[in-house]
Amino acid sequence: MWTLAILFSVVGSSTNLFFSLRYPSVSITPFIALLLAHPLGRIWDLCFPEIVSATTIYGKLMRWLGQGRWNKKEHACVYISSNVSFGFAFATDVIVSQNHFYKQPTPILYQILLTLSTQFLGYTFAGLTRQWLVYPSSMIWPVTLQSTAMFTTLHDRSEGEEEVKGWEKWGRWKFFMTVLGGSVAWYFFPGFIWPGLSYFNIGTWAKPDSVVLANLFGTSTGLGLIPITFDWAQMSYIGSPIITPLWAATNVLIGLIAVMWILAPILYYSNVFFSSYMPILSSSVYDNTGGFYDVQKVLTQDFMFDEAGYKSYSKVFLPITYVLSYALQFAAMTALVTHTTIWHGKDIWKQGKRALKIGSITKTETTGTYQRLKTSSGKRIESEDDLNDEEWADIVGDEDVHVRLMKKYPEAPTSWYLATGVVTTLVGMWLVEAYEIHLPWYGLLLALFMCTIFFVPVGIVMAITNQQSSIFLICQMVAGYVFAGRGIANMVFVTYGYITSTQGLKFASDLKLGQYVKIPPRMLFTVQMVATAVGSLTQIGVLNWMFGSIPGICTPEALSGFTCPLARVHFNGSVLWGVVGPSRFFGPGELYNPLVWAFAIGLIAPIIVWAYGRYTGVNVKRVSLPVVFGSLSWIPPATGLNFSTWCLDGSECGLGYRIGGWSWGSVFCDRMAAVGLGEELELVGYGDL
Repeated sequence: MWTLAILFSVVGSSTNLFFSLRYPSVSITPFIALLLAHPLGRIWDLCFPEIVSATTIYGKLMRWLGQGRWNKKEHACVYISSNVSFGFAFATDVIVSQNHFYKQPTPILYQILLTLSTQFLGYTFAGLTRQWLVYPSSMIWPVTLQSTAMFTTLHDRSEGEEEVKGWEKWGRWKFFMTVLGGSVAWYFFPGFIWPGLSYFNIGTWAKPDSVVLANLFGTSTGLGLIPITFDWAQMSYIGSPIITPLWAATNVLIGLIAVMWILAPILYYSNVFFSSYMPILSSSVYDNTGGFYDVQKVLTQDFMFDEAGYKSYSKVFLPITYVLSYALQFAAMTALVTHTTIWHGKDIWKQGKRALKIGSITKTETTGTYQRLKTSSGKRIESEDDLNDEEWADIVGDEDVHVRLMKKYPEAPTSWYLATGVVTTLVGMWLVEAYEIHLPWYGLLLALFMCTIFFVPVGIVMAITNQQSSIFLICQMVAGYVFAGRGIANMVFVTYGYITSTQGLKFASDLKLGQYVKIPPRMLFTVQMVATAVGSLTQIGVLNWMFGSIPGICTPEALSGFTCPLARVHFNGSVLWGVVGPSRFFGPGELYNPLVWAFAIGLIAPIIVWAYGRYTGVNVKRVSLPVVFGSLSWIPPATGLNFSTWCLDGSECGLGYRIGGWSWGSVFCDRMAAVGLGEELELVGYGDL
């Protein structure tokens, strides 16, 4: 297991980091590791059979290599190690921006400490919030269901499986391989033979030179009002639609229709915010001539804000969908807090009190932090054995059945997560003070404070709906106001605030996966930590090798397209939000100042929905405004085509679960992950060529 875990961590993290600096980019996901690890694990068993006893050094080595057999738990550990290491660290974009855009050389020690500290901090938040995000049965984390189903598919290939109403008996493995083969064969058509199958702009065929039709029905820079595509990459651009609940997909679709398909055209053709002079949908920013904004004209030689250059050049202008995306993200932040308080506030409070009670009686906790509880008769409780069923049920309540089954394993102590947080925070504080980042130590604490505020609300929404509300923009904005004119400080602030939250949620979902597959918590903690360290160090090594080996890297003249597109986007964001500053966007008297009202709308709207349901008796619990607002923040770069087809596919699977039952869904919908997997295999193969 450890050999495969480290192998995939090295290969996956290095490959994804390598291609992240290239345009066009290809990437491999942890599902590739999930699929490839299984035959490798079986081959390992064949090469190293179990040996009962050995006397020679060689025999002892073979016995050590052959201990244990490949099983579902080992397979899950390899997958989790890939999940935490495959994504390229955001800190590498900071390093690229400093070295090649800000022209600020970064020592290798700085690179290592920045990457490790930002990658490890998320574990603290995941570990300290297990009582709210992992243990409750309502926190299902839909993103883990596909991988769980895959483990069952690969490790249980019996043909006498579930009989699904209306279908012949299909074994899991047979169905999975059929879909996988069909996906690989089909993607050759939209991917290589006829790309028009991917962008099926049927609405523009009547009059190809019509700007209005292109704006409304176009699928690249238009709203995609006729959502037709035959490319799975378009349907799953914002994530797999298969694992999203029906009601969540419906929320997203309502928001898409109301905001992007109705409000956006009205504002655009009314020329609100001068939007008619720009494309209706674009991820670029523009100047007062309608051309792309040249950030170099508002920077000094040392990459600080040039007030005179800004006044002589132009303000920044945004396409209308970009404007609405910002407004939706503002509303999503406040709606998230209100929605979580209204619908989950009691549960959060209840779980908090329960955590203290369980902490005082659980055998695995020996710190003695809390006073021993008393029964109704006044007897002090020294262990859970002192409780009868009724008293224990009062404390444990609706605890997830998986948590109860996991009680035979010792839990990873809270002190492990606290120690991780303390060490990485101290490293980060030393880092920002020791190097020329222009972010004071209390700025780092402010970033972590923002992560603390939003982590549980964002986690609850994601664990239930599979939709993540990003705090990226709010971190950029706060850093832009507090540390104005400091581009690098803005990037580092976002890294410690937003990336810590994102990493923590990923780790929390892996903890839930560990519950489903029954991985011992302490082993899971070790696997995550080792894989994160290996992946981070590997990426730093590959990054520095690329700096010295690829001529013209991160420039338009770079060989093989290594222009660092993602790092450049983040650099531009640091200039606009860190150097120019949000006060010149949303300050009093500025063009986009009305967008700040979105904060108030997001704060009040969930209360209105809740009050309507309470006083009319209508069930509105499935109306999730954080999902409505937050999901659409992907537009741009996502388009209406991406969202509409995603919603339709998600709704189909959701209806399948409802009509056919869990048996239908678990056998067919979850195995439809093979569609995306087939496409990834073909893309990676093409990228290698």
